[in-house]
Amino acid sequence: MRATGSTGRCVRLPYSVRRAVIEQCCSGDLTYLLLQIKSSACCWLSSVQRRSSSTPPGSEGSQQLQNNPSLRDRAVPDQPFNALFLCTGNSARSIMAEAILNKLGPGKFRAYSAGSQPKGQVHPEALRLLQSLGYDTSGFRSKSWHEFARPGAPSLDFAFTVCDNAAGETCPVWPGQPMTAHWGVPDPAEAKGSEAEIALAFKDAYRMLHQRIAIFAALPLRSLDQLTLQSRLREIGRMTNATAKASEGA
Repeated sequence: MRATGSTGRCVRLPYSVRRAVIEQCCSGDLTYLLLQIKSSACCWLSSVQRRSSSTPPGSEGSQQLQNNPSLRDRAVPDQPFNALFLCTGNSARSIMAEAILNKLGPGKFRAYSAGSQPKGQVHPEALRLLQSLGYDTSGFRSKSWHEFARPGAPSLDFAFTVCDNAAGETCPVWPGQPMTAHWGVPDPAEAKGSEAEIALAFKDAYRMLHQRIAIFAALPLRSLDQLTLQSRLREIGRMTNATAKASEGA
């Protein structure tokens, strides 16, 4: 299975993407298939195109192992995994996801959030909800995802899109070549109605994010191979409730 880059040169998609195509075609889940391919393949193609002019032929595999800390240093127990949550505006869902993972996985994870078209301010209802649940919201801000593609940015192990728009956009080349997954959640900022109805929309979004992130935080990341871990991340993105168990199939 091949894709064509901006240079017109055909490149072979990695095994993880080809495997996702086969799995989703067999299950008939074509909508999820399209979103998953966009969120994973677009970052991979951008990385290939940027490196193609400077990488000697035949050295791609060794370079990926050298540059990807999740592969190189996963045996180091004291080094936390860096996870970036992405959305369009970085004002609600991605902010809540950042807060949840930092609270559930201190020492194991370091979470960040960003947006492709940041609003510039965090949604007031998101801040009210997080404050009511005991989160310190003083450090949250709405920012561009380009901050995490600059020199000196944290080397990422995971990048999750939590809205469909961000999943379909061409993302920057992240330091660390992180594993990616789409965990779409309805946008509470688009909720209409009374204050109570809008507050309920934010609570529902928080609940969905918390369910998924709690399962992710409980995964035995250092003992899972890359293909198994990628499959688990996709399964979390397909969750509709909290019935899935992080230990299943471990």
